[in-house]
Amino acid sequence: MKDFNMDDFAAPMDIRKPDEDIDTTVVTEYDNKPKRLLYNISDRTPVQMAIFCAFQQVLIVLSSSLAVSSFVADAACANDFPDIKTDLLSSAMFMSGLTTLLMVTIGVRLPVFQGSCADYVIPLMAIRMLNKNVCDITDPQTNIHTNNSTTNGSLLENNTTMDMISLKRELAFSKLQEFQGCLIVVGLVHCLIGMTGTVGFLLRFIGPITVVPTILLSGIFLSRATAKFAKAHWGISIITAGTAILLSLYLGHKKMPWPAWSKRRGFYWYWYPFHQVFSILIGIMVGWGLSAILTLTGTLPDDPANYQYVARIDARSGIINSATWFKMPYPNQFGPPSFNAGIFIAFLIATVTSILDSIGDYYACARVCDVPPPPRHAVNRGIAIEGFGSILSGMIGCGHATTTSGGNIGAIGVTRVASRNVFWWVSLIYMVFGLVGKVSAIFISIPLPVLGGAMIIMFGMLNGIILSNLQVVSLSSTRNLAIIGTSILVGLMIPYWVEAYPDDVNIGNPYFNNILKTLLVNPNLCGGLTACFLDNTVPGTLNERGITAWQDPDEGAKMHQYSEGLHVYNPLIPRRWMTFRLFKYIPFCLYNPKYSESGSI
Repeated sequence: MKDFNMDDFAAPMDIRKPDEDIDTTVVTEYDNKPKRLLYNISDRTPVQMAIFCAFQQVLIVLSSSLAVSSFVADAACANDFPDIKTDLLSSAMFMSGLTTLLMVTIGVRLPVFQGSCADYVIPLMAIRMLNKNVCDITDPQTNIHTNNSTTNGSLLENNTTMDMISLKRELAFSKLQEFQGCLIVVGLVHCLIGMTGTVGFLLRFIGPITVVPTILLSGIFLSRATAKFAKAHWGISIITAGTAILLSLYLGHKKMPWPAWSKRRGFYWYWYPFHQVFSILIGIMVGWGLSAILTLTGTLPDDPANYQYVARIDARSGIINSATWFKMPYPNQFGPPSFNAGIFIAFLIATVTSILDSIGDYYACARVCDVPPPPRHAVNRGIAIEGFGSILSGMIGCGHATTTSGGNIGAIGVTRVASRNVFWWVSLIYMVFGLVGKVSAIFISIPLPVLGGAMIIMFGMLNGIILSNLQVVSLSSTRNLAIIGTSILVGLMIPYWVEAYPDDVNIGNPYFNNILKTLLVNPNLCGGLTACFLDNTVPGTLNERGITAWQDPDEGAKMHQYSEGLHVYNPLIPRRWMTFRLFKYIPFCLYNPKYSESGSI
């Protein structure tokens, strides 16, 4: 294996804290070197910068956590119980933080955030649509008639209302218990797929031509959510996105003067591209401030029926009022888990799409972090950790699993900060938010058009990063172009057909009709399966398909000089253990007999 000498690569100039003494000659030397990233995966960022970057990443995904938890509450018939909705959100946020910590430390070891997985919510909502009256409760006092006094009638009415509320709460708990049990079982399957090396085996058949269309379709479909958020006030959204684009792209090559002080040099100016590192955070603050000005001046309507109402800073202030100060998620908080075959099948399908999405996100993250594609042992560990997170999510009653968030990968591309330190802080902040509801509620109440503007730049960057994986594919091959184009077309066409003409899908059974619609409306599944089938059946060489560059990092390194080597994926175990022959048979561990005691190769 090739020795990676970090002196040959661009090192971030300012891995020191601003208050440390910096020799101006050294600064000039670094300034003359091209830098792909400001902070690489293994770099240690200053604490204060890591915290601000972590908050930037946290703000990106807070509302998605709220949305997924709200969908779970709706599927569980718990919309009338704010305390249940708050518990679901707190549990989801705590689990996202915990799973992110496990992923960065033990799993694939890339800077990836494990956010709430919407793949598990879509089938729940589809099942919910099968019977629109599933949440209706029969009045237990329907057959009771009374001619007593008004007082007796009022007491009876109050008792009836209390009985109805109690029955609805029991119904919500019973559904959440089914979600718990099915998620635990599916999580076991998910975890075993990673631990047994099944994912590593599948990577022989899944290459860039399969992954790129699959994940690109997700980015394309995310434009719907972006438009839904931005349409509340396009002006605020455009200013938010424009600020981030201006700072990260137009002014990204510039450095800003910042004051610093040290004992040796006293007060001096510290030049650094802070505006690029915090471009999304600054954009959100600018959009949030504009929303506040428009709210206070009465420009934005105060009528909740008006579509621009959600652009106000106080539109979702009720979230803050209903949030609890402290809530510790615990196992079986909604009761003992139960099992439902229909929900299990739906969750199992969601697990398959989630795994495929995660594999694509791992490769996209490796691309934006300028490191070699993840080896099989790292992918196996990542999928195993996601499965373990699903088990824990089921135990505490989240109602959904966690998966890699593409928006955070896009943010890394914009800010050029890929340090693991940042995501350790992200996991800590998210766990604190899950425990202290009032704090998270403040950030969750960010106006929707502000979030829409941030999503424009984040998911736009993500789409570009996904497409960059095609550089190892032969784009002069008619075979590859036909497969990529066809799979993207199928992934867009079939979901549109199902949405526009739902009655065309009819196999004679309403229940199975809805399950089939749930599958066909998923662009990832339609486009991904099409790409995978064609890529593995149409004749083509491994080099032509780009699989050689993914499976053989040394071969890929000939085409691209990475900022860091494969050591970023090494598991946190003593290096001498990697020489043990036992590790050769453990799919999620690294076996390398060339490692010496000092760790060199």
